[in-house]
Amino acid sequence: MSISFFGRLLTILFLFISYSSPSFAAKKNPKDYQEYLSYFDKVYKIFEDNYYLPPDRAIYNEFIKKFNNKIYAQLKSEKKSDNYVRWRSAWFLVDALRSKDDRFSQFYPPQPAQKFQKEALGQGVDLGIEGTKNSEGFLITRIEPRADAYEKGLREDDVLTTIDGVDLKPLTQADIEKKLTPLINTKVKLAYLEHETRQPKLLEVLSKEYFKQEVFLRPVAVPGVFCLEIKHFNRTAAEDLFRYLQFIEQQNPKGLIIDLRDNPGGPPLSVREMSSFFLNGGDELVYFQKRGQPKVSLEIPTIPDSYKFKAPIVMLVNAQSGSCSELFAGIMQYYKRALIIGTNTAGQMLLKSMFYMDDKSVVAIVVSLGHFPDGRQYSFSGVTPDQIITDAPKEGLINLAASYLAMMVQKRQ
Repeated sequence: MSISFFGRLLTILFLFISYSSPSFAAKKNPKDYQEYLSYFDKVYKIFEDNYYLPPDRAIYNEFIKKFNNKIYAQLKSEKKSDNYVRWRSAWFLVDALRSKDDRFSQFYPPQPAQKFQKEALGQGVDLGIEGTKNSEGFLITRIEPRADAYEKGLREDDVLTTIDGVDLKPLTQADIEKKLTPLINTKVKLAYLEHETRQPKLLEVLSKEYFKQEVFLRPVAVPGVFCLEIKHFNRTAAEDLFRYLQFIEQQNPKGLIIDLRDNPGGPPLSVREMSSFFLNGGDELVYFQKRGQPKVSLEIPTIPDSYKFKAPIVMLVNAQSGSCSELFAGIMQYYKRALIIGTNTAGQMLLKSMFYMDDKSVVAIVVSLGHFPDGRQYSFSGVTPDQIITDAPKEGLINLAASYLAMMVQKRQ
């Protein structure tokens, strides 16, 4: 072979490597590439203007370099769409910009963003019906009180027989559940057997947005002690709590257990309303202070004394008790109104905001840490219980708390 042949071969190899290298691939379509950069600039700008800590520009520059040299080419080689490349890369960027303690700030593409928003607000969009398949059709075991079906008379222990004329007997549990979660604003015809009369009835119900019931009365082995489990905080949770407290007060209670285990949180205003049943009106509940701005305080509302719950309280928490669960437990502990039992909470007592991009994706970030009235920040390590118990089963911890409350009452007598 001649030297000129080797020279041409080396030239071809060089061109092949250059054209297939990540940095070249990222720049071969200048218009698309610039659109990516503009998108990432917007994400960074959200952090720059709103994040609770000033972001490090050097981290952003390093991300752009990594996008040029690796991320873009890798995702394109996997034949990913432009949307996927943009969203996945933005996820990498948010992950790089957030602080090492921050487990909340996140990037959500459009569909996950909608789901995240509903979960954050404690909303449902369905018929609000749960149950199990049986020989007659579908036995209703629970129905949301604010769902259209409940408002029109459907109740627990009624048995659905058809949905939109489709017999439920041959369907699977999964098939029935799918029919019970239609698109929003869909009208659905339900045929059912009424539990008490066994008479067949027909309803037309609407799949709509509603706030789920999140407060539930749980059984307790110790007489006179009651347990309320709060699964989530939403706009109507305080209303549900008040209704149960009125019922419990009529029973001359020895004490109350508030179970916040596995409760991921919700809006702070929900806790603000709840706190008024236990704490002094006008006292500070929490304050937030965004970077470069004055502090914003939430005060405990003042309500008639007759609405106050006065019996002793134990609150149960665990590592999945996050956000406003930590606010509720933390402030009840701060004012010495409740004994906290369990394990350290999630460490997410933060003020969070969702910022929408033009494509309806969301950058959800921490904009401020929460502060106790004395100025202490809620820690990323969570609220530390008064009594740490790590190995008790779910019901066992409730009964342990109930025994403690009964002993407290006995000592006071």
